[in-house]
Amino acid sequence: MVEGIIAALIGLLAGAGGVAVYGRTKAAGGKHKADQMIADAKTKASDIVLKAKDEALKLAADAKSEEADRRKKWDKTESRLVEREFSLDRKLDELDRRAENLRKQEDEVEELKNEIREIRSRQQEKLEKIAGLKKNDAAQKLMEMTERDIKDDLTGLISKLQNEAKDDAEEKAQLILVSAMERMSSEVTAERTVTALKLTDDEMKGRIIGKEGRNIQALQRATGVDILVDDTPGMIILSSFDPLRRQVARLSLEMLMKDGRIHPGRIEEVVAKAKKEIDKEVVRAGEDAAREVGVVGIPKELLHLLGELKYRTSYGQNVLLHSVEMAHMAGLIAEEIGADVRTTKIATLLHDVGKAVTHKVEGKHHHIGAELARKYGMSDEIVHAIEAHHDDIDATTPEALVVRVCDALSAARPGARNISAENFAERMRELENVANGFPGIEKSYAISAGREVRVIVRPENIDDLSAIKLARDIANKIESTMQYPGTIKVNVIRETRAVEYAK
Repeated sequence: MVEGIIAALIGLLAGAGGVAVYGRTKAAGGKHKADQMIADAKTKASDIVLKAKDEALKLAADAKSEEADRRKKWDKTESRLVEREFSLDRKLDELDRRAENLRKQEDEVEELKNEIREIRSRQQEKLEKIAGLKKNDAAQKLMEMTERDIKDDLTGLISKLQNEAKDDAEEKAQLILVSAMERMSSEVTAERTVTALKLTDDEMKGRIIGKEGRNIQALQRATGVDILVDDTPGMIILSSFDPLRRQVARLSLEMLMKDGRIHPGRIEEVVAKAKKEIDKEVVRAGEDAAREVGVVGIPKELLHLLGELKYRTSYGQNVLLHSVEMAHMAGLIAEEIGADVRTTKIATLLHDVGKAVTHKVEGKHHHIGAELARKYGMSDEIVHAIEAHHDDIDATTPEALVVRVCDALSAARPGARNISAENFAERMRELENVANGFPGIEKSYAISAGREVRVIVRPENIDDLSAIKLARDIANKIESTMQYPGTIKVNVIRETRAVEYAK
């Protein structure tokens, strides 16, 4: 057992020694390995340091190179700036020299101007002494000579421009007007209002007068019309400024003569019935006129006034038929020139509506008609066209001009109006007297049924430019002092004749 214990101890010692030897051996190997690793690390670190130094040297060299380049650029820039500064200084010096030269030249120019003024003054004095004229007189002479020289040219130019404008305007206007007149030509003259009734016999005359004139007095009171039975044999004349009253009286008398019962009670009944019939006819006439023209939207009050024009005449021309005829022509012309057709038609149809109340309201019919149209809500364009269809107000819209033209066309149509020979002769004389009232007129003639006045002037008193002005002045005076349908042409004739005899 002791041996076993000893053997165990020896084994333990041997194991411990082996372990110690193994440990020393392992430690020696680890140290060698560590030394080797340290040596390798030092080698790598040395390589890195060398590379870093190389890169640092390279960067330093690059930086020096870049700095050298920048210095070169700065040096060049500085050199250019120095050159520019020198150049600017040189230019400033040159400008100063030029300014000095200019000042000297200005002084010289001013001296020359003074010398020229003195020379001109001396020349003017010499010319005034030679010509015997002052400066203002000489200028006036020169202006007169220049005016005489260019007057013929101006006259020719004005005449040429006027003729060109007239040719173009007249050609277009003629086409439009002729087209409208051709499409709306009226076959017969418009009817006249009847103001006289034919009696069937003398017995009927006595029955109308009645006992002690009671029947005729009742008729006059009920109708407001003067009834004349003794002025014209076999006729009863109705006299009143109100055309509607005349029509009521006419219809009442026709109904009474047809019925045969004539007494004051029956007269009042028949007159009341006649008023209703005439009122219906008035409304129907206004509506028919608007329907025939092709316009809608006219207030009833204006249609009633329009219908009353059926019993109103102007120089024998029925005013309602005149308005309808005008409205048709106005629509055609408005369509041709691009104006508002509806506005033109309504304004033309209503242009004489003021004549229905001229015996009740004071004023000119076109102003009254415009106020009525404005009162019943018509547009400003329609109101202006109605008010401007005569010459006292300027027409500022195409529609107003069309209304004015159509009014002249309808009134001037042959046979449209009944004008007596005395009135016609008086108008011709008045036309010639207007022309003769101007200075420098030798003779004047109203021709073409008063559509043209031909004026012959004295050539020594009226030159070409004055002839143009004279024609315009005569036309203006005719427009302002005379009433006439259509237009009147003023033709001023200036003729110079040179006559010599060869012997």
